[in-house]
Amino acid sequence: MSRPQLHAIHHVAIICSDYKASKRFYTELLGLKVLAENYRAARDSWKLDLALPNGNQLELFSFPNPPPRPSQPEAQGLRHLAFVVDNVAEFADYLTQNGVDVEPIRTDEFTAKAFTFFQDPDGLPLELYQR
Repeated sequence: MSRPQLHAIHHVAIICSDYKASKRFYTELLGLKVLAENYRAARDSWKLDLALPNGNQLELFSFPNPPPRPSQPEAQGLRHLAFVVDNVAEFADYLTQNGVDVEPIRTDEFTAKAFTFFQDPDGLPLELYQR
């Protein structure tokens, strides 16, 4: 029997502490399109499906009293989520103008591409990576 193939990442799931703040951050500031928004009463939880332009998705969840991330940035689990952009400096300037702290832009030593890091409202490490 041949091994089945993985084709792509379908989605990345994020649990937030303040649903309204995170929804605004990902939809208004980062410009992701809402595919669906559902409240799950049995879990007292919102689930927001967001689309990236290439068809990948983010799922944004709220749960009552989620535990905080244990440490930054080298905690076990998701290290960071990287977004491809046309111009890292331009997007970093946009984020800075909107009150988001952005690390200095660096160059990937292996690809020579520009990249930088910033955080969502819950401190989740996010990266901008040059196309």
